Amino acid sequence: MQEKPPLSLEEFLPYRLNRLAEAVSRNFARIYRDRYGMTRPEWRLLATLGQYGRMTATSVGGHSAMHKTKVSRAVRALEERRWLTRTTASEDRRTEHLELSRAGLDVYRELVPLARQFETELLDALKDDDADQLLKGLAALEAAIVAEAGRE
Repeated sequence: MQEKPPLSLEEFLPYRLNRLAEAVSRNFARIYRDRYGMTRPEWRLLATLGQYGRMTATSVGGHSAMHKTKVSRAVRALEERRWLTRTTASEDRRTEHLELSRAGLDVYRELVPLARQFETELLDALKDDDADQLLKGLAALEAAIVAEAGRE
């Protein structure tokens, strides 16, 4: 029986995707960190509320794939900056609705074009139709993983 070669971590797709995602995330973090002093969870909270409007912390966590403690810390940080407001739900006093304040919306609106420019520069680094192929491949992989998760 022929022995299988060892796993090359550098060629292992999950590792490559994670490494690339981390590198891209660090590069983008320079924009919101340098401009506003935000952490990654704070940026994700701001972006999620900017996109969807009023949500609960649980909904934000589910949407942004953040643990509840990270969401909670980000909520406190944005609230201290007066970029976020909390409102106790009338139907369940244990639940709070989170929403960007006017100042938080202003920051979000300033960051959206910077985020889009960052994304454009990433895709422009690819040649010919590689950007389209990458986006199609990511969509197919995401769909396959979501479908698999739904069967569990």
